[in-house]
Amino acid sequence: MANSSGLRSPVPRADAPSPRPKFDSDLLKAYMKQLLSSTFQGVNWPETKDRDRVKGWINEVGIRVKERMVDIQPRGFKYIVVTQINENRGQGSRADLSLHWEESDTVAREMFSNESLICICIAFAVVP
Repeated sequence: MANSSGLRSPVPRADAPSPRPKFDSDLLKAYMKQLLSSTFQGVNWPETKDRDRVKGWINEVGIRVKERMVDIQPRGFKYIVVTQINENRGQGSRADLSLHWEESDTVAREMFSNESLICICIAFAVVP
């Protein structure tokens, strides 16, 4: 089909790749919210410098979020999970995120805080 400048619209190829998959970030966000709440509700920051306990929490949250991501969409994405846990001393905090990627890539963020600790979990689903 020609337009007024004489150029033709591209004709879709029969062997064109299928559309990129979509990742349900809302489903993951709901899971992350429940996971962080159930994991850290009533938990206190370790009184001693027990880094192994905090590392264990970070590892557990990261593994469980990644497993849930694979359950939601087993193929078509690479997954990245970043978990940070800090002692809550009433300090203010701010986190910004700027992303430049394909429309099918997505991010899910969730935060939990109580009087003792703050946990931030960010999960990325990226089409390779």
